[in-house]
Amino acid sequence: MSTTQTHEETCPECRSRVREHGAEAVCTECGLVVAEDNLDRGPEWRSFSDDETDKKRTGAPLTRSRHDRGLSTEIGYRDSSVRLTGRKRRQITRMRRQHNRARISSKSERNQVYGFTEIRRLVGALQLPMNVRDQACVLFESAQNEDLLRGRSLEGFAAAAVYATCRTATVSRTLDEVVEKARAERDELTVAYDALNRELGLPTGPIDPREYLPRFASQLDLSMAVERCATEFIEAAETKHLVSGRNPSGVAAACLYAAARKCNEKVTQRAAAEVADVTPVTLRSTYHDLQR
Repeated sequence: MSTTQTHEETCPECRSRVREHGAEAVCTECGLVVAEDNLDRGPEWRSFSDDETDKKRTGAPLTRSRHDRGLSTEIGYRDSSVRLTGRKRRQITRMRRQHNRARISSKSERNQVYGFTEIRRLVGALQLPMNVRDQACVLFESAQNEDLLRGRSLEGFAAAAVYATCRTATVSRTLDEVVEKARAERDELTVAYDALNRELGLPTGPIDPREYLPRFASQLDLSMAVERCATEFIEAAETKHLVSGRNPSGVAAACLYAAARKCNEKVTQRAAAEVADVTPVTLRSTYHDLQR
């Protein structure tokens, strides 16, 4: 549909008809631009979230999850209302391609872009918070600055950075959960994690089984009373030195199973073991020790 329409006024020069086309009113005879309106009538703010609740009057916020902190510009695609000739369209396509190439000036930056992209994908697949994403990217950059990536898998280091950040930020994610969503093998992840832990001195300690209780209880559809009782079982297990040398997720699942039986809520050993990604034999071993 054409946007051209007849203007109510006449041309002040030749008294001919005036037509509006877009933001301009142009005389049909002499071509005089009678009026133009280039004002942007839209809002003066932008929202970078989906619900448009975070209104910003500046550019996109800085982020550590991109190699350029999100400061680089992008050549967008043309507006559908503007017609371009074939020559101009090919020129803009070449400019866009050269611009994308110029954004990455070295092999190191190319590896960083690939690693950050994998970290963002993995964080989204594991449903982790944004602070884990940013800290994992910083850790990946630190490993790159220390020349730890030479001869090793980029996918493995990206997954190891996410797993190490979960360990240091007390976010309950097991190694098997990260390996399941990662594009690296388990051996690649463990080798990269050992290098990070050894060379960078990460403040990682033993995983507290309490970190798994809320997530496991939610997946097993258990009440808050069961979760509180499981916390008491874990405290009792720590005093009896039953946690050392055991899988923390298995300990959490066993304590939840014991608490569910104590609170008369139905849950099977197989279901609790599947949630914790351990075998029922491992769960029963910890459960019997708790009962004794």
